[in-house]
Amino acid sequence: MRGHEPRSSSSCAACKLLKRRCTPTCIFAPYFRSSDLITFAKVHKVFGASNVSKLLGEVPEEQRQETVNSLAYEAEVRLKDPVYGCIGAIASLQKKMLELQHDLAVARTRLLAHSGVSNHVSPLDNSPELAAFLDLVPYSDLMLLDGSTSLDAYLYDLGQPPFV
Repeated sequence: MRGHEPRSSSSCAACKLLKRRCTPTCIFAPYFRSSDLITFAKVHKVFGASNVSKLLGEVPEEQRQETVNSLAYEAEVRLKDPVYGCIGAIASLQKKMLELQHDLAVARTRLLAHSGVSNHVSPLDNSPELAAFLDLVPYSDLMLLDGSTSLDAYLYDLGQPPFV
């Protein structure tokens, strides 16, 4: 089997799936190689070939590969999560980021307590000494660390539809 076959003898993934002849001016050919049949099938199922063709026609040529990559990712995620799609993935990553920020703030507070910089500085204190030591924004801008408020208070309920 040959590596990359000439365009005249090989249809792109879109033309294969749509069962049509692949022309030299096919807008899909540069972005959906014949080996990318599954990728195009997912994009086609979510967005439709006609819509993808129109979209690629409107996007400058230097941005088309990035557009195709984005469409492929969005289609993959939409098929895995038909309700929330990419927004669900973003919400999950935001939740994880907040949890990690909380863990980092707690660790830095413990480091401050063990370093002996100032015994009278509270983790909830917005003193310049604390901010300079931790090189962070004031804690009031991050979240409370006293344990009285759970991290969930700072996250939106993932059971509700996300708002963009």
